[in-house]
Amino acid sequence: MKANYKFSNLCGTVYRQGNVVFTTDGNSLLSPVGNRVSVFDLVNNKSFTLPFENRKNISIIALSPDSNVLISVDEDGRALLVNFRKGVVLHHINFHKSVKDVKFSPDGKYIAVTHGAHIQVWKTPNHLAREFAPFDLHRTYTGHHDDVLAIQWSTDSKCFISTSRDMTARLYTLNPVEGFRPKTFAGHKDAVLGAYFSADTSTIYTVSRDGAVFTWKSKGTDDSDSDDEEPIASTSKGPENSNSIINTRWGVFERHYFNQAGTKVVCTTFHAPSNLLVVGFSSGVFGLWELPVFSNIHTLSISQEKISSVAINASGEWLAFGAKKLGQLLVWEWQSESYVLKQQGHYFDMNTLAYAPDGQTIATGGDDGKVKIWSTHSGFCFVTFTEHSAPISAVSFAKQGSVLFSASLDGTVRAYDLIRYRNFRTFTSPSPVQFSSLAVDPSGEVVAAGSTDSFEVFLWSVQTGKLLDILTGHEGPVSSLVFSPSGENQLISGSWDRTVRLWNVFGRSRAVEPWSVSSDVLAVAFRPDGKEASVATLDGQITIFDVAEGKQTNVIEGRKDISGGRKADDRVSAANSTSGKAFNSLAYTADGRCLLAGGNSKYVVLYDVREGEGVMVKKFQISENLSLDGTEEFLDSRRVNSAGINVDLIDDRGYESDLHDRMDTSLPGVTTGGDLSKRRYRQEARTKCVRFSPAGRTWAASSTEGLLIYSLDDTVLFDPFDLSIDLTPQTILDVLTSREYLKALIMALRLSEKPLLQRVYEKIPRGDIRLVARQVPVMYVPNLLRYVAEHLELSPHLEFDLVWANSLLVAHGRHLKDRSGEYASVFRVVQKQLTECEKAISRLCDENSSTLKYLIDQSHAKTTDKMDVVS
Repeated sequence: MKANYKFSNLCGTVYRQGNVVFTTDGNSLLSPVGNRVSVFDLVNNKSFTLPFENRKNISIIALSPDSNVLISVDEDGRALLVNFRKGVVLHHINFHKSVKDVKFSPDGKYIAVTHGAHIQVWKTPNHLAREFAPFDLHRTYTGHHDDVLAIQWSTDSKCFISTSRDMTARLYTLNPVEGFRPKTFAGHKDAVLGAYFSADTSTIYTVSRDGAVFTWKSKGTDDSDSDDEEPIASTSKGPENSNSIINTRWGVFERHYFNQAGTKVVCTTFHAPSNLLVVGFSSGVFGLWELPVFSNIHTLSISQEKISSVAINASGEWLAFGAKKLGQLLVWEWQSESYVLKQQGHYFDMNTLAYAPDGQTIATGGDDGKVKIWSTHSGFCFVTFTEHSAPISAVSFAKQGSVLFSASLDGTVRAYDLIRYRNFRTFTSPSPVQFSSLAVDPSGEVVAAGSTDSFEVFLWSVQTGKLLDILTGHEGPVSSLVFSPSGENQLISGSWDRTVRLWNVFGRSRAVEPWSVSSDVLAVAFRPDGKEASVATLDGQITIFDVAEGKQTNVIEGRKDISGGRKADDRVSAANSTSGKAFNSLAYTADGRCLLAGGNSKYVVLYDVREGEGVMVKKFQISENLSLDGTEEFLDSRRVNSAGINVDLIDDRGYESDLHDRMDTSLPGVTTGGDLSKRRYRQEARTKCVRFSPAGRTWAASSTEGLLIYSLDDTVLFDPFDLSIDLTPQTILDVLTSREYLKALIMALRLSEKPLLQRVYEKIPRGDIRLVARQVPVMYVPNLLRYVAEHLELSPHLEFDLVWANSLLVAHGRHLKDRSGEYASVFRVVQKQLTECEKAISRLCDENSSTLKYLIDQSHAKTTDKMDVVS
């Protein structure tokens, strides 16, 4: 069993906080998601998450003009300089203060960073060479009396303008100019959020939080300086300089106001080539104004909460918006008034997940009562079901057919048709109960749900929607349900009454076999062949039972494996803490060799459970984000103030500048976990559900940060098979040159180096494929079949791969069928790729047939026109 799973994508969250940034070409959007950065390719409709992590939640990001260097700064001012194209961290730097804005100069040589009431300009480190001290401070600029909020460079990179909470903007030069003093732009009555240069740099626009836009232009020589009512910029009498911005005597030319009642400006951006000003308001409304005439192009409400960040791409066609509270990310094409992207994660925690049988989609359920379906290929959510009115406790796909089931605390189990995207069946109990667990029969005909109130298990028919049976016997809430995957008509239920019951639900005897365990049952899982079951209990143990004999075969002591992480308000160390030391979710791999377990801690653990073993293979840490509770092993004494109180526990939201942020509208007891009389606002690092994909190549975890997907890392994989001393890449190439294709293929499979295997595979002539496939030893067939499926996904040689797959299945079909359980993951990979090919070809044929019909109709029309002309 390969255990080299690596983090590959973060799906369930699209935006958390901070600013969104377009790439230079305007085709991709960067969005901070917790302490990571996700990239959304808007043209190819894909998303991926960069592999690096900041120490805490990211507050600001910036991308260099050539898109080579990305800088991401967290809440504490610690920054990472990243090679954006490779996703590799180059350098670390600590700015020692929270950073409000970071901007690269247009020539990419400097980085301007806000530092309290000061601005620091650093020279951009080289992204190709490693240096000992890469960050070189160019200058520190002073003059503001409160926090600097934004920075804007001029197009020639010689000067920049900064805005501050002190209600002013100031113009600075990058390098000292003799006789020049920084110019102050005063007159606003609230904090200035943004200042922008026009395309010809003859005009400066400043935008304040109270909705005022001032236009600043050059003052003529005949203007009176004694007019006290006109706020003017401070001037300087320096020598003539080629830079007109420095030598201009700036003064207010016009004042404009947005006049949006009861709302404040939260974020702004400006597109200089088209003179478009984009403004986001605290009411969820955004507006588009054309300057300098200040004409409103359109105003639109796109969210129920305030817009936290706004960006515009280089062409000025697409606007990107991020809403922090709802976790929304929107891209709007303003000319056609249509959405390019509209995504939102779960508003509260993500409770559960399930893989579709083909492994192409993942369904998730959250505390917000929504069921979302995500594409593993693109990383986007493509449908959301909102019928439930309470948190979702479990979701499950039917083995056949496009049907999804969900159970909720609102007392209903719902079935969704994934072809028409509708809720076609709703199952309820005779008396209202809350459902905490769900299981679907392998045939897809029966659905079962366990309750937390009446301690019963309900069974319904999917076809008729009628209640078939009520299974009683448990004396505590039913926490987990699972049907035997082998079709033995067996149902296992786990409960808080410290028992696991094996029900023969469709047999005449209706036999019930209870198994006693040491503590409350939290999760139950069947091995894919149905011969073994695992039970996770509250004391941190995983107990393994032989289903046929009904006896316990092994116990895994997992308390020390999963324990880790100390919360900020814990009075004991992480080693002695009792919280989070149990698994609440179990999942077997596709071959049944390993067991994946997750719980209320920052760890997910992979165990080898073959032949009664219980060895920990690998421990995955889902997050290193210190903004979450439970990620630190030891508390930092530097975070304790003179009164002995951890400063992370002090609720400082009352100091927020926006009234909406200062207000605490939560009710006591609305946040899960901890003392319900306290206001808790720190989220905990934990995993609520883990699942393996049907192919076994990836696994997913529903965590505090979203839907984390881990996949096998094949780039550094060296897994030789039957290796000998004379087996080298050169000998393989020599054999291939002598046209001994079968021998070269087997040697490449033994060495298991992907580039070499691809070279040998593609060199085999099409006419020899059937002969070579028939002669391949059976021990190499699964590996070769898996490689053919992977090659089919990436290669343009469609017919070549299909002939290989057909030849292998025809020649070795009987051997593969006899070991279908062992090779289940290989079959699923092949099925997935063949299904994708079928869809792609059918779509292409449909498009071609439509094009051909159009061309034929056009030729007929031309012929008719000619005949009319002749006649």
